[in-house]
Amino acid sequence: MLNTMTTPTTNSLTASKTPHTHDHKSQHEHRDGHHVTGSYELHEPDGTHRVVKYISGPHTGFEAIVERHGHAHHPDHHGNDYGATSWVDVTHWGHQGDEDHEH
Repeated sequence: MLNTMTTPTTNSLTASKTPHTHDHKSQHEHRDGHHVTGSYELHEPDGTHRVVKYISGPHTGFEAIVERHGHAHHPDHHGNDYGATSWVDVTHWGHQGDEDHEH
């Protein structure tokens, strides 16, 4: 019997700019069957730039690397004369599958 099911292969690219929240977003994703790779970028209103790169597959699960560049600038609160500044560099999230990985 001939298998008429095909493995989907797709590419997508999206981008948006929201004037109300002052954020800018873009995303790219490639799918080949059950394997997905992609990334998205977000320029956040606090002044930081977030980049997320991810892969997903039936044997590896979902894995993402999150990079956040710049210093977050927060407005003054409750009458204080100062705001706050914070930053995060790189964070790794994901299921590493059955392979041995150093953590």
